[in-house]
Amino acid sequence: MRIRATVVAVTGALALSAFVVPAAQAAAAPDVTFTKVTINNGKPIVAKATGTTSVAVTYTFKYAAGTDISSDKLMVLPFLYVGPVDVNKVRLGGDDPATCTATSSTTASCKSTFALNTSGDDARLRNTDARTWKVGAVAVAISDGGEYKAQGDLGTTQVKFHSKLNTDATPEPVRKGATITVKGTLTRANWNTGKYTGYVNAPVTLQFKKKGATTFTTVKTVKAGAAGALKTTVKATVDGTYRFAFAGSSTTAPINAVGDVIDVK
Repeated sequence: MRIRATVVAVTGALALSAFVVPAAQAAAAPDVTFTKVTINNGKPIVAKATGTTSVAVTYTFKYAAGTDISSDKLMVLPFLYVGPVDVNKVRLGGDDPATCTATSSTTASCKSTFALNTSGDDARLRNTDARTWKVGAVAVAISDGGEYKAQGDLGTTQVKFHSKLNTDATPEPVRKGATITVKGTLTRANWNTGKYTGYVNAPVTLQFKKKGATTFTTVKTVKAGAAGALKTTVKATVDGTYRFAFAGSSTTAPINAVGDVIDVK
């Protein structure tokens, strides 16, 4: 669990085991109450098949008057969880302590980043993680004891697969009234393999923008077949651009393909 490693590294307290501290120490936890945690401006976190996805996190919290919230005294980190709050089971946690600024004698606002790795030794995302998560945060006193306070139910965030989509319309040019075949492929990140795989049975719309127009209109909806393959036909009428568009799902981010221009003779 990366929160564990971060806490240990920052505090230098090698005896600290994540959030497992004696009850007596827990009683002396920082007197901090989180009022809000926002991850990625409230938008879903979209992670590619490989690499690291980093998004901004902001916090607001209240604290007892006289509490030192400077970075060498207090560390604030976010975490994601399901079910009841149990910080000892947190797998998706923040790595970077927040930078906090007092907005009054008892309130503060903070900023940091939240990173999800999908490859390498620090890989954490699994395909089952594409879902809605609850958001929590932990405040850790930078001391030999490393006392902490964890709080849940601070909102929700979605983690989604990154998607890819392309469009190829043929023939080019085409006779007016002839049949145009439009093909494409919809794939999405597979965090278990570090590759992109076809999103089978996903509904995808074929859209058309007449030459000189500024917006696309929907022509029809098709479902992705084996390996995410898309194929449909339309009649050539006027010059314009065809593209496939995927509106997204509960697990997968939306995407519009780059359009393919058709010249009708």
